[in-house]
Amino acid sequence: MELITKTHDLIDACDTLSKAPFLTVDTEFLRETTFWPKLCLIQMAGPEGEFIVDPLSSNLDLEPFWALMSNSGVVKVFHAARQDIEIIHRETSKIPFPLFDSQVAAMVCGFGEQISYMNLVKKITGTSLDKSSRFTDWARRPLSEKQLKYAIGDVTHLRKIYESLMEELSATGRGSWLEEEMAVLTNRETYQIEPENAWKRLKLKVKNRKALAVLMSIAKWRDQMAQSQNIPRNRILRDDALYDIANQAPVTVKELGELRSINGGFLRSSRVKSLLEAVREGLERDMQQVPKLPSKKPMSAQALATLELLKVLLKSSSARHRVAPKMIANAEDLEKLARVDMPDIPALKGWRKQLFGDEALRLKRGELALTLSQGEVCVIPTKS
Repeated sequence: MELITKTHDLIDACDTLSKAPFLTVDTEFLRETTFWPKLCLIQMAGPEGEFIVDPLSSNLDLEPFWALMSNSGVVKVFHAARQDIEIIHRETSKIPFPLFDSQVAAMVCGFGEQISYMNLVKKITGTSLDKSSRFTDWARRPLSEKQLKYAIGDVTHLRKIYESLMEELSATGRGSWLEEEMAVLTNRETYQIEPENAWKRLKLKVKNRKALAVLMSIAKWRDQMAQSQNIPRNRILRDDALYDIANQAPVTVKELGELRSINGGFLRSSRVKSLLEAVREGLERDMQQVPKLPSKKPMSAQALATLELLKVLLKSSSARHRVAPKMIANAEDLEKLARVDMPDIPALKGWRKQLFGDEALRLKRGELALTLSQGEVCVIPTKS
């Protein structure tokens, strides 16, 4: 393991790794007190060579690393890559390519939903990782030998995991499945944090479209404030306060102060004026441009019964094909399938339709039945 704190050493390391067919990558960062993640450490390993890069070193220019991430001749292997890619995209406006996420690949290969790196290492290599340094403050210097050893472990075992998962994907012919799932990670829109879309990450705890209009406006206001000051959203206002404001739509300081979720400190802050302006902006929105709230119509008894059968079928299909249930269909998909004959859901498209969707439709039509055989759920055709 080599600790890199100078640019010329990083150039040499990246040159070595650029000749490899793949490299494993991980980052350590902090974002508890900031809106944007603070990059504190970079770990890299190829089939030969292991490196830890210190981005906080004053003698280091990360340009060679950014260039390596854009090298199309080398597969970049991450585990649970989204936040790592977010950092790289923010610094370079690019997404590492080609890209392999071992957590996603593990789901495709039947290792369960969102399996942790530690558990995946244990299952594939038989190694038990020491996680005693997982809560390290990675911005503090110097880092101990134990902390550095822990950090490099996040990429050294990933080499064996990558090779093992690639063999499994090749043997099962599921490489195309992985490509479909990686589409979100390789889409630039995934990493574009636009204040106008901030409301979409919130639960719609609003009573009507007017309240939603206000929520859209004040969520945008909060994101703009948080980004400009580089502090977490909840340091501006917590989510529950946003819901309260959206539903009550206060337009004066007095009305705002009557809300239990707003404390006196905020009322005395300079943010109050712009917040109230955002509320008014929401109230003035064209309601025809505000999305309709999801229907809260309760499911019929028949639909509820159908939903329960679909859940059992999904678990059975998942077990038979060794794919995590979440990869095939989520709870919302199943509910739509129980309510509607042919909903527009991923479970009725592509490989998901072959594994589950076709059987689900036949089950709804009464062409299939579920039964137990030696303690396992089986799918059998009904008599015509």
